[in-house]
Amino acid sequence: MDVMTPTPPPLPASAPVWARRAAHAIALCAVPSGLWRIAMATGVPVGYSDQVLRDVFDIPGWGIAYVVGLSVLAELAALFPLLLVSDRWRPLHPRVLAPLAWAASGALVLVALWQLVVAVTVESQTYLSSGTAQTVWGLAFAPLFAIPALMTAVTWSYAKRHRARGQARPLSRR
Repeated sequence: MDVMTPTPPPLPASAPVWARRAAHAIALCAVPSGLWRIAMATGVPVGYSDQVLRDVFDIPGWGIAYVVGLSVLAELAALFPLLLVSDRWRPLHPRVLAPLAWAASGALVLVALWQLVVAVTVESQTYLSSGTAQTVWGLAFAPLFAIPALMTAVTWSYAKRHRARGQARPLSRR
């Protein structure tokens, strides 16, 4: 009689140190812009006049909820890559998580390219006062441009580790 014994699929290796660091760096890249937005929502002068805050951003008012909510949402999204390097917590199967991660990487690259095109080709009306305010704004938002490259690297590492697992045969005949 032919007995089929299940062979467990090989577990993927742990994420390399560089991928773990890159995933954590993504989460940290979102912090400066989030803090800048929260400062804006709380009334700290970040380079906008009181009239611009009131008329354009509706601060004080519903604009506070929007700006703080955007900061929280951006930071939560920046925590997503930590799922790709976690050995303990896997809420989604790799067959679902890998395409989702590739889609996120692609979207981030497109958004970053779009922002660069807009910044270079269109005279943007930022309402910021010139000088120090624009410098602080630039320093707060510049780390966001590192996220697409970091996310693509972390996604590639995740896909590479889990590719071998998907190709393994679950049962072998003896």
